[in-house]
Amino acid sequence: GSNIFNVLFILGVSALVAPLVVAQQLVRLDVPLMIGVSVVAILLGLDGAIGRLDGFLLVAGLAIVVVGAHPTPAGAHSSDLLLLWSRGPAVAEWQQQLNVVRTEDIAVDGIYGPITQEATRDFQRRAGIQVDGIVGPQTRAAIENRGGAAPDDDESATPDVLRRGSEGAQVQQLQSQLQSQNYWVGPVDGIYGTLTEQAVMAFEKVNGLERDGVVDSSTRSALNDPLPIEYRSDRPGLVMEVDKQRQVLISVYNGELRHVWNTSTGTGDYYTYEGQRYLADTPDGEWEIYRQIDGWRESHLGRLYRPKYFHEDGIAIHGYPRVPAHPASHGCVRVSMAAMDYLWPRMLIGTDVLVY
Repeated sequence: GSNIFNVLFILGVSALVAPLVVAQQLVRLDVPLMIGVSVVAILLGLDGAIGRLDGFLLVAGLAIVVVGAHPTPAGAHSSDLLLLWSRGPAVAEWQQQLNVVRTEDIAVDGIYGPITQEATRDFQRRAGIQVDGIVGPQTRAAIENRGGAAPDDDESATPDVLRRGSEGAQVQQLQSQLQSQNYWVGPVDGIYGTLTEQAVMAFEKVNGLERDGVVDSSTRSALNDPLPIEYRSDRPGLVMEVDKQRQVLISVYNGELRHVWNTSTGTGDYYTYEGQRYLADTPDGEWEIYRQIDGWRESHLGRLYRPKYFHEDGIAIHGYPRVPAHPASHGCVRVSMAAMDYLWPRMLIGTDVLVY
């Protein structure tokens, strides 16, 4: 009977200590350790090896060591901290702040669960501060310095500069905006890849901006008040217009604008091949597609992806791995390989090509 009484006493102490451990943000190895020690204390109590006082000292002593191993951050009151399983508006606000500085959003549910804790740890690692998963003064200051301050009801957050590699809602909004203005971006997926960069460069060219494929404040301003996309064709059917001055490729169908792509045409410089001197020019005029190759074409001047030839000098609209913002070809009209895949089934033999 005495042994059973000892066990019940130890269980009572454990029940009092465990909430303290949880409240101190120690749900990692600490709670399993507490449980393990409590089980050992119970077994020893059943065996009569320890008494009530010994069990109390064993469990309470462990709790003191565990709690002491995780001190409250300097300058913080325990009520100011956000810990695992904290709840309420303060947690929701912190989750919103994390989403500002993260590429992948977490749920804003007001519950400081393991996902929020890991997101906090990830931010702390990137900020170069103590990694403990606890939101205290140091972590709050770090996120505010990185642009993750809590949203102000009277002032919207400053948009990020977007470039290749950016991801998230701002990129998706950019892609939708470009698509609505007829710039071909491929899938609207929130990933700032090569296709988005190409679409941004086409937009920059049409609007007279620096051709760097980066969305900064001047690009955003132009997106909200864009210049009209000028084109020339009003004839029936599909016409591909090559605007050499702006370095864009434009598709027009039945006189209506369809899409705009970044392109790179002939440099206008001379080059030498097998002792002969040639001009790297994309000739002005009205042409039509008369030949095509479904695949890679190995020519003496380089590789062409799915070329659609429109000029007898071997000049084609074709895909290429690199499409810079300036003229760079020997005369062909380069577009991205994904753009060429899109154009291939639409730009048929006999399609008009207008170069100017």
